[in-house]
Amino acid sequence: MRWERQELKVTDATALLPLAGLVRSVQTPDFAGVTFHEVVCKSALNRVPAQSAMPFHWTINPTRGCLHRCTYCFARRTHEFLDLDAGQDFDTQIIVKTNVVEVLRRELARPSWQREHVALGTNSDPYMRAEGRYKLMPGIITALADSGTPFSILTKGPLLRRDLPLLVEAAKQVPVSVAVSLALIDPDLQQRVEPGTATPKARLELIRAIADAGLECSVLAMPILPWLTDSEDQLDTLFGALADAGASDVTVGALHLRPGAREWFMAWLGREYPALVPRYRRLYGSGSYAPKDYRQWLGERAGRARRKHGFDRRAPRRWARDASETAPGALAAHDPARGVPRDPAPALPEAPAPAQLALF
Repeated sequence: MRWERQELKVTDATALLPLAGLVRSVQTPDFAGVTFHEVVCKSALNRVPAQSAMPFHWTINPTRGCLHRCTYCFARRTHEFLDLDAGQDFDTQIIVKTNVVEVLRRELARPSWQREHVALGTNSDPYMRAEGRYKLMPGIITALADSGTPFSILTKGPLLRRDLPLLVEAAKQVPVSVAVSLALIDPDLQQRVEPGTATPKARLELIRAIADAGLECSVLAMPILPWLTDSEDQLDTLFGALADAGASDVTVGALHLRPGAREWFMAWLGREYPALVPRYRRLYGSGSYAPKDYRQWLGERAGRARRKHGFDRRAPRRWARDASETAPGALAAHDPARGVPRDPAPALPEAPAPAQLALF
């Protein structure tokens, strides 16, 4: 894609959003309905709150908002902090930190920087299609490696293949972890749930390319959708495809619905699978996470698929404690199944009638 030849429409930035550091807002024909708000940022490294369950302390998000349009994305609510909505605005109003590489280099050069692990891909995907235009990741990778800072990348974007040579070189200097997010193996369902993402086939090819380059590639198989992708056959197909592609490890997690994501996902479910809406309301009636009963049942079922496809015999390198140790929605990647899974999914009590109309 020859971005330099594309015509950009520059809008009146001051009339759109009260964004700090906003330079301009642009649109391009290849992204119909999408506006990129280019900002200059004051910081690149984000410190994760001490009380967070995340297994890392620092993140970098070159963008805010995401073109993947995943109906379940937990980061949707963060757009509300910008006076944007967590639904369509999150998918179409993309904040781009155009000077992030320059700022990052300054921060990494500080004597106080302890070279702690930095995670990319936590709130937006660093390799969504916009990266083809802005080309921020090569500079970020180089800056981290040159400073001796270990890092990890989580993505759904095959564009990462462009930077594989850089990542291979970086891995000679610092610990580098690469993970691909892939939980939906059925292409029809995947395109309905994640309409802006690459196909399962493209992501499986990405996993193979990463492995062929000599890097381990773990997979985040999250979210597993109750009654849609949690059957024995579906998990078997998923794990089989991941094993064939050369994945080094798989972490499974059930769908969780935080505010912002909850309303957007439930609206989608009501359009696509209205019969499942009452079940989801019961399952998620008491909080954002599926009940422990369901998560244990899913973990046992996933454990069988893990063993069948040899993942229990693999010993991947890990940069931090497994996210499943701390995140209620994640299920241990290595734990053996704790018995025979129940079939069908465990019955759950009826949720009490709400005192007011639900948001979804």
